[in-house]
Amino acid sequence: MTLRSRTLEITVISGENMRITEDAYVVVRAESLNCCTTRTAKDDGTNFLSWNDKFLLEIPVHARSITFEVQCSKFKGFRPLGVARIAASDFLSGAAGPENQLKQSSYGLRDWEGKRNGVIHFSVRVAPPPPPSTPVQKCLKPAAEQAVTRMCGDRIKVGDKTKAVVVGVPFWWNRNVV
Repeated sequence: MTLRSRTLEITVISGENMRITEDAYVVVRAESLNCCTTRTAKDDGTNFLSWNDKFLLEIPVHARSITFEVQCSKFKGFRPLGVARIAASDFLSGAAGPENQLKQSSYGLRDWEGKRNGVIHFSVRVAPPPPPSTPVQKCLKPAAEQAVTRMCGDRIKVGDKTKAVVVGVPFWWNRNVV
């Protein structure tokens, strides 16, 4: 039996010192279309956001990094505030202790211009395999479906056979056309 993926238990705890004006949430992914999203949190003027959201994220064997991206909701979309890309070996290697031991970490966030924009605090551990009879709640909704749900609510669902219109950007949009 070959190992295809591992599951990490991730708790996004909080964020601080971010330049933010709207509600913010965190998207966590590991080099795949699957991602997990926290609920939104408001800055109450203290420059501190608190999520305390826990979820299970499947990490493909080929994944070399895990990305924590703080975003804020805007009218008809989202705006990225800061990103932290962390080597998966920081969590999956036994260098910092046993894999199933809870590790709390804080990483600096960078905005899309490369400027520092706050710190994110989270904890990670390799999740033990669940007993066969226990159903596990995993957060493995594809990013496209999460984006549509976040922008449109539950009015449009991916794969739903309604007459609703979904606007998207073609995959070749960013390529140089000669």
